[in-house]
Amino acid sequence: MPELPEVEVVRRGLARWVSGRTVDAVEVRHPRAIRRHTAGAADFADRLQGLRIGTARRRGKYLWLPVTGGGPAAQSAAEGIAPIVTPSVTHGLAILAHLGMSGQLLVQPQDAPDEKHLRIRIRFADDLGTELRFVDQRTFGGLSLHDTVPGDADQLPDVIAHIARDPLDPAFDDAAFHDALRRRRTTVKRALLDQSLISGVGNIYADEALWRSRLHYERPTATFTRPRTAELLGHVRDVMNAALAVGGTSFDSLYVNVNGESGYFERSLDAYGREDEPCRRCGTPIRRRPWMNRSSYFCPRCQRPPRPH
Repeated sequence: MPELPEVEVVRRGLARWVSGRTVDAVEVRHPRAIRRHTAGAADFADRLQGLRIGTARRRGKYLWLPVTGGGPAAQSAAEGIAPIVTPSVTHGLAILAHLGMSGQLLVQPQDAPDEKHLRIRIRFADDLGTELRFVDQRTFGGLSLHDTVPGDADQLPDVIAHIARDPLDPAFDDAAFHDALRRRRTTVKRALLDQSLISGVGNIYADEALWRSRLHYERPTATFTRPRTAELLGHVRDVMNAALAVGGTSFDSLYVNVNGESGYFERSLDAYGREDEPCRRCGTPIRRRPWMNRSSYFCPRCQRPPRPH
């Protein structure tokens, strides 16, 4: 499942190549790709036609494209003139993208051969010669159209209003996160993966941040002091920024950016996926343990388990 860095890489590509363009036509090639749009494929396609795509946005692992009605900007796009992106409106609609395990949003030339697992095609009313394609091998992802939260500056889709801000968001409140962390009475990795507490962190970057922090994944959150929480958040941000710098983490060809390119942060991972390899700090073999239908990777020497009470 893509985490914050991978989704942010896709968002940046959409902001560059898709934002500001007007939808000419939508083709839904697989019903599962729009199953979260309960009104169906025809409604999804009809409602998007003629709408203008705003600036691509993200919160945590969630990605969306605000859309607004036509007007002068739509006419400019139809004539091949690059439209000016206007400021956010107070309410409206947004296309919410669920990438799932294998979803890809690709900007492709209109005459490029269709991908084997092409699910949705969005064409634009301009002469740029490219279109947006949603490709999904496993069909766990999809696109859907939702109302946005009234008055929200980010035009947040209402169905994800419960998702917390992510640690790279300038509005993320470190002090409030610490207080909430202490109140949860859980363990640190469970807290990091709780998207209502802090969004964008998944299994890979949780293990990486915990390794950098020398914290065991079962460390109780009630034991965290403010300095310890600040240190953990610093490592979360550092590992995500490092991943962003190289395009995210790709273990296979499923995660790619809008140009179809894979990230290569997996070459820099210190803990995740390195079972039996030496810890880069102390040389002790990294261990893997089953955890919540997943795996946790850690150094048994650097990340001592908490003492039982």
